[in-house]
Amino acid sequence: MPEPHVSAVVPARNEEANIAAAVESLSIQTVPVEIIVVNDGSTDRTGEVLAELAQRIPQLRVVTTPELPEGWTGKNHAVNCGIEHAHAPWLLLTDADVRHAPTAVENGLAVARQTGAAMVSFSPDQELPTWWEKATIPLVYCRLADEYPYERVSDPQDKMAAANGEWLLVSRVAYNAVGGHAAVKDEILEDVALARLLKRSGCRLHYARAAGLARSRMYLRFEEMVEGWTKNLFLLFGRRRGTVAGAVAGAALDSLVWLLALVAIWGAWHGWPVSRWVLGLNLGIIGWRHFRYFQALKRNRYPLVCLLYYTVGSVLFAMLMLASARKYLRGQPLRWKGRDYPAVAAK
Repeated sequence: MPEPHVSAVVPARNEEANIAAAVESLSIQTVPVEIIVVNDGSTDRTGEVLAELAQRIPQLRVVTTPELPEGWTGKNHAVNCGIEHAHAPWLLLTDADVRHAPTAVENGLAVARQTGAAMVSFSPDQELPTWWEKATIPLVYCRLADEYPYERVSDPQDKMAAANGEWLLVSRVAYNAVGGHAAVKDEILEDVALARLLKRSGCRLHYARAAGLARSRMYLRFEEMVEGWTKNLFLLFGRRRGTVAGAVAGAALDSLVWLLALVAIWGAWHGWPVSRWVLGLNLGIIGWRHFRYFQALKRNRYPLVCLLYYTVGSVLFAMLMLASARKYLRGQPLRWKGRDYPAVAAK
């Protein structure tokens, strides 16, 4: 096997439904890739699936984590264990639910060469088979694109830093220079924390949508989505209570205008003179809110059919923001993949 250009490190905890497709997509890259999957204490069939994959994919190496040390999150520890076995000059840190196009790694390396970036992070396409995924996932990512504009993160003169841990290509030299995952061992948003360390050290970042290069289905169950976004959302929006209040106010407005529009339709049917004015006003607000979301979906390359789910998505987003803020403000434990972490661990 030729010397790998990239070592792909994939933490896997109870990923029997995802890991085979992820590994297989990495095994057919157009540049040599070493694949290191870290079995992080899985209790399902992840280990068996990996054993079968290792028999037919020569570039795959399976690593098993020791007991989780105090002060580390599970993912950070798993990634750190995997990198200890990596040999390539570039590290691709990616999740078990990501499927990679054959040219994804080659494209990432090309972008790094063209821009001089020490870290290239792509935000993958999202698979959205259910109503709750169509309602929530694109809306959250559109809000995050406003919070962390790609062009600002990629601008070396701008202090803003961010990354998406689903697809993160980083120079081994730069990674080691800032202390690697040991420097962010207790961070819930380790991808953003690592990006900040790199940018502060003078490294250049490149952050972009990965349209056509990678795709992911983040959550297989509604309960899993609630748990995942509860863990992340308040942090992603800077722990700002005003942002939480804005999400709640927006959801209240989106719900109220529909209610008033329905009441106005009923009133117009019964001859109430004012009903037409009320109906026109509320339909105008509904149209404006939906038009703005249409623009965001188009700008961020998400399916326009998700526009149909905007109002329910607005309500779900507000509920998730409230749940996340409550966890952090009350210091309640954060639960993810069967492990509890203290909310104060995320700075």
